[in-house]
Amino acid sequence: MAGLDLIDRLRAIGDRIGKLKNQVETEEATKNAFVMPFISALGYDVFNPIEVVPEFIADVGIKKGEKVDYCIMKDGKPILIVECKHWKEPLNPHNSQLFRYFHVAAAKFAFLTNGIEYRFYTDLVEPNKMDEKPFLEFSLENITEPLVNELKKFQKDKFDVQEIFLTASDLKYSKEIKEVLVKELNEPSEEFIKHFTSKVYTGRLTAKILEQFSVLVAKSVKTLISEMISERLQTALNREKEDISKLATPAAPAPDAQPQTAADSEEEGEIVTTEEEKEGFLIIRAILRKEVDVKRVFLRDTKSYCGILLDDNNRKPVCRLRFNRNQKYLGLFNANKEEEKVTIETLEDIYKYADRITQTVKSYEKNEG
Repeated sequence: MAGLDLIDRLRAIGDRIGKLKNQVETEEATKNAFVMPFISALGYDVFNPIEVVPEFIADVGIKKGEKVDYCIMKDGKPILIVECKHWKEPLNPHNSQLFRYFHVAAAKFAFLTNGIEYRFYTDLVEPNKMDEKPFLEFSLENITEPLVNELKKFQKDKFDVQEIFLTASDLKYSKEIKEVLVKELNEPSEEFIKHFTSKVYTGRLTAKILEQFSVLVAKSVKTLISEMISERLQTALNREKEDISKLATPAAPAPDAQPQTAADSEEEGEIVTTEEEKEGFLIIRAILRKEVDVKRVFLRDTKSYCGILLDDNNRKPVCRLRFNRNQKYLGLFNANKEEEKVTIETLEDIYKYADRITQTVKSYEKNEG
């Protein structure tokens, strides 16, 4: 995975987990298949026993020879200790040896993992004593960019104890605030209800009034959140439609375009890109978002159909939206660029052909590669 960004490396491990986990039958196999690749993705040499120490000895009190699965070192000092479980095991920190090892190993950070779920800990509450709650928790089967931005701080070439510790504090309390908010939204406490009721109701807050407002507060907050989400989605959709309008004007053929067919060269007259065609274009872009930069997906409208092209190139037809009649058709292309028209009832039916649309684009990328 050399040359890949961290997010690509982690997603590759996530894909690997989905394919292999049912063949991984032991804790040791979990370490080798999932945990070591994760440590390696952060830039540490898992085959260098000075940098990544397996079975790190951490004597605890009268217990001698106690070992933690891995200890990651920097400048000869422990910076991160790791305890692993089999991927089927739930992560219960109270049964974890990390609590015992944390202060002895003198590392500021630790994580507990079963190769899929990861929980990162430090000592925000009491110095040299590992917190009971993790400051960072995630699954390798659901990697997001914000998460990767946090994990980058643990990379070998970026590791800074103070910076991570300050970030850990923000992450921990932000996570806990979100949990409190979720709980209050689902089951508003009396204090929560009183806070909002007192802002709008001037009378005495009797038990009957609070009961009435408990429903109103919960409903109002949920409605507000729904409206905010809808407003954001509408803003994003309007922005996309503006972009589409710019792309949807009839354009001159690309320099390397194939000669147009008779159907392509119909007298165009006034061409209007309908809302349905714009919505269909957005769906095609959504389907291809993981495959190519959506800015490379263009809409070229004609009188007969609405063409979707890669790189605005007639030699790279992605599909055609034939929505000009009562019966809608989606034009799909095979390896010889021959069009097959399939009937669709609703725009959502386009998703049924996502694999074929993606495969068409992949074939263009492969030929260019």
